[in-house]
Amino acid sequence: MVVLPARRALKVLAYVGTWLVLSVAIAGAIFLHSERTVEIASHEARLSPNFSGEVVARLGPVLPDLRMPSGSRIGVEVELGKTDAATLEELTSRYAAIASQPEGQIDVAQRTVEAMALAALVQGAVLGGVPLLVWALVGRARRQQLYAALPTRRGLAVSGLAVALTVAAVVPYGWGRTDLPAEHWISLHDFLGPEVPLPDELDGVQVMTDATTAQSRRLIESGISSYDESLKFYSEAADDAAMLDLRKPEEGETVVLLVSDRHDNVGMDKVARAIGEAGGATAVLDAGDDTSTGSRWEAFSLDSLAATFKDLDGRWAVAGNHDHGGFVRSHLEDRGWTYFDDEVIDGPGGSRILGVDDPRSSGLGDWRDQTGLSFGEVADLLAEAACAADEDGDRVNTLLVHDANIAKPALQRGCVDLVVGGHIHVQTGPTAVTAEDGRVGYTYTLGTTGGAAYAIAIGSKLRRPASIGLVTYRDGRPVGIQSITLQPNGRYDVAPWAPLTY
Repeated sequence: MVVLPARRALKVLAYVGTWLVLSVAIAGAIFLHSERTVEIASHEARLSPNFSGEVVARLGPVLPDLRMPSGSRIGVEVELGKTDAATLEELTSRYAAIASQPEGQIDVAQRTVEAMALAALVQGAVLGGVPLLVWALVGRARRQQLYAALPTRRGLAVSGLAVALTVAAVVPYGWGRTDLPAEHWISLHDFLGPEVPLPDELDGVQVMTDATTAQSRRLIESGISSYDESLKFYSEAADDAAMLDLRKPEEGETVVLLVSDRHDNVGMDKVARAIGEAGGATAVLDAGDDTSTGSRWEAFSLDSLAATFKDLDGRWAVAGNHDHGGFVRSHLEDRGWTYFDDEVIDGPGGSRILGVDDPRSSGLGDWRDQTGLSFGEVADLLAEAACAADEDGDRVNTLLVHDANIAKPALQRGCVDLVVGGHIHVQTGPTAVTAEDGRVGYTYTLGTTGGAAYAIAIGSKLRRPASIGLVTYRDGRPVGIQSITLQPNGRYDVAPWAPLTY
């Protein structure tokens, strides 16, 4: 009575153990054969995982390949593809700026590898059960017939073919080859020589040397110099932000960080975050122009923004006139940012918020179901939506736009409490606007958070003053704004907290 259940239990354990071994083996093989194409470092990049414990960056035919520890048993090879950079100097400058704020790119690579690992595990679990299913379907009698046929010529041929196909499917391509060219790696310090000082963060980086790398040394030296200058400037600015004398939120208040016109300057992201933490901010508003052209190569800027503020309670954004097309919006929406579809929604601190993408962005700001609308037409539609909500008892406390001019009709009609935007790269306000019915609203335009002189702000330091705002909410309404400006020389200018009274 006891023997049969024990045998069944052992049989079940044998099946489960076999399934686990097969699943893990198949998942590992699938994982090592996986590759994904993503946007990394302003390139279309192909990621291939491995178990080397190293990150290898294949930079193309001119710049030398780089290698560094990954910090885990999992490694990845990143092969950079096409980019729109016009010159090597421009490309090297981008690398330096991105490397000084790498969290966004690390997050992209990590999420991609994790997705490949999960997909491999799922496929392995399914495929691992196929041999057991076949085993059960064949049946005991048929299996005994197959065993008897194994010593025959046909049985050996079929068995050998099955083994060969299995090995071919499981063993990674190139495994065991001895004719592959040897790779010679040296430390970045040895590659550049003792005359080029290296930041401590680059101690573990190695360079693959070949006949062409000597010609790239000047570009690498320039990139290291830009990286060091950028890392030092923005790191010091972030450290200094913690010491700023900012107004702290009182009980019942919510503070929101306001950024605008970053224009690809990822270095300012950690500075803005540090200012937000110093001021007690728990959410963020983004008034647009996170990129210079809205192109896919600028995904690094959006990934940096997403990684820097991913743990905040709320993240609301609109697309600016430089965020052409739908890429910027869709990319950030995929990473948890909230954009607007012509409806008033919940905002920070129990408030209600409405926003609109700038109509001068190709494909954006078309009021969702209409196309070809002008700036003025969108302004009128925005006012109608805000005033209709106000009449229904759903007052818009914050109107988030890229250019505050598009919200003038709504503000003049007294339908909103506060309009926040950017666009002109100069901070103005907060300015009170009294409507015809006597109600008061405010307009506030933030300067360029990226310190952009024109449409792009990538560089080792600021090109012009960088602006960040802190908006305070109480009882569901904005009640104050504080402006912080970082000067190109690293000095902070902190404006007094400006109360908003209604």
